[in-house]
Amino acid sequence: MTRHLKFGMEEEYFITDLDSRCMSGHPPGAAIDACKAVLGECFAHEMFQGQIEVASPIFTSLAQAAQYLGAARQALRLALQPYGLGLLTAGSHPLADWRTQQATEQTHFLKLFDDYQHVAWRSLLSGLHVHVEVPGHLDRIRVMNEVLPWMPLLLALSCSSPFWNGADSGFMSYRQTACDEWPRMGVPEYFEDQVAYDAYVDLLIRTGTIHQASECWWGVRPATRFPTLELRMTDACPRLDDALCIASLFRLLVACAIDQPRPGSNWAQESRWILQENRWRAKRFGIHASFIVEGYDRPFSAEQWLFMAEQIFGDAAQVMGVEEVFSQARRILLQGTSAERQRNLYRQVLHNTGDVQAALAGVVDQLLRETAEQPCLSNDPTRAVCES
Repeated sequence: MTRHLKFGMEEEYFITDLDSRCMSGHPPGAAIDACKAVLGECFAHEMFQGQIEVASPIFTSLAQAAQYLGAARQALRLALQPYGLGLLTAGSHPLADWRTQQATEQTHFLKLFDDYQHVAWRSLLSGLHVHVEVPGHLDRIRVMNEVLPWMPLLLALSCSSPFWNGADSGFMSYRQTACDEWPRMGVPEYFEDQVAYDAYVDLLIRTGTIHQASECWWGVRPATRFPTLELRMTDACPRLDDALCIASLFRLLVACAIDQPRPGSNWAQESRWILQENRWRAKRFGIHASFIVEGYDRPFSAEQWLFMAEQIFGDAAQVMGVEEVFSQARRILLQGTSAERQRNLYRQVLHNTGDVQAALAGVVDQLLRETAEQPCLSNDPTRAVCES
């Protein structure tokens, strides 16, 4: 029986100077205090002073998530306005320069900068993280293995980081390319079950490689502080509707994995090879990639892969009351991801003006507007996200 699993979402935001359109390197302490005041215990610092995070409360429905995150974005935007600052969420900031950013003065973050040097300093990245509960009697690694093959599709739908350091990177998700500079990011190692995972983590801790399990930052992982499976691969989404769609898809995948008699039983080394290849294609080409689907010798388009997902998980989505999630995903495929909107606007302004900085500033303005948009989720909790 498909479960209505509890879940939570984490969104990371770039604080942006509304005059220069650049990421703020050192926002006033009063501005940060104002953000803390409106979010309360859901506020979190990030590695850089010009970046903050909202860590949501626990949700039982997508309607709750839409209401909370829509209000949180609005409250943060209003809190920053008096300081000439704006709120922008995307996988990367088009006008951010990592050389001008300041570290957040907290022991945890300072150690990351000390340990990882330029890799850490270059990590001006924002992700969408989704936690979905997994009942305690189940092996979270086996559940993870069941959902892993679908992650490149979710990454493709989320792509929002085509620009890096003031230039077009050529990638739809340059964020995921930058993540590959870190150890223990991207695709998890091959683990058959929780026992194998625990042995791996124990080895790393015993040898002084890591200090705690949370230093495994893979695109999907068993969370250390919560009894959840955590999605980390996806880019932050300027449009909240897109973030809600991806969170709903991940929750659906986890629910269906839990319902399997033996979750992850088909996961093998070849499955991981395919996952690695599909992740590469997703971060490079986004929704225009062709994907490998295990068991088939022909490539699948994102549309075909999503259609397959609806055939497999559609009944469960109806039981969970989120059947419209597939319509929302098709809307993203039809209208394009944030990465495509950014790149299209950039090219248009560049063609009209010949001014690279003006084109990048136009993209920043677009991202500020989209971050401020309210979700169009119905108040009816049995519905998922609406179609434009």
